[in-house]
Amino acid sequence: MSSDPRTASGERGAAALEFVLIVPALGLLISMMIGSARIWQAHTIVEQIAGTASRAASMARTPSEARAAADDIVRYQAATRGLSCSSLRVDTDLTGFQIPVGQPARVSSQVACTVPLSDLIVPGWPGSWTVTAEADSVLDRYRRRG
Repeated sequence: MSSDPRTASGERGAAALEFVLIVPALGLLISMMIGSARIWQAHTIVEQIAGTASRAASMARTPSEARAAADDIVRYQAATRGLSCSSLRVDTDLTGFQIPVGQPARVSSQVACTVPLSDLIVPGWPGSWTVTAEADSVLDRYRRRG
């Protein structure tokens, strides 16, 4: 206890004022960390989906089967991984199917997912974030290509 009455009365309410100033700043910092982590998670999921799509395309025998396999797996993976894309685009490069058997070839898939920020950061937050990723997969050198 302070023996000087002027000091004790002058500090009255200082803790409440500090609390009022610090708590919102900490809340904002924590919200930014959570939002950043969720954006990173969405990017990681899209990278994994692109890898899965290119692998599914490389397992197909014909370019049309490869495109269908990549599209199907992307839509399935986005739904099962909890990624709610307002628009989901898959571009699969299938030029590797035109390379003769015995020569190295590859397919690549690029996935773009536009995620509403209300799903990533704070419910009701306006705007969206487009996450893109690309992955390659090797075609079997000695397998027949449609």
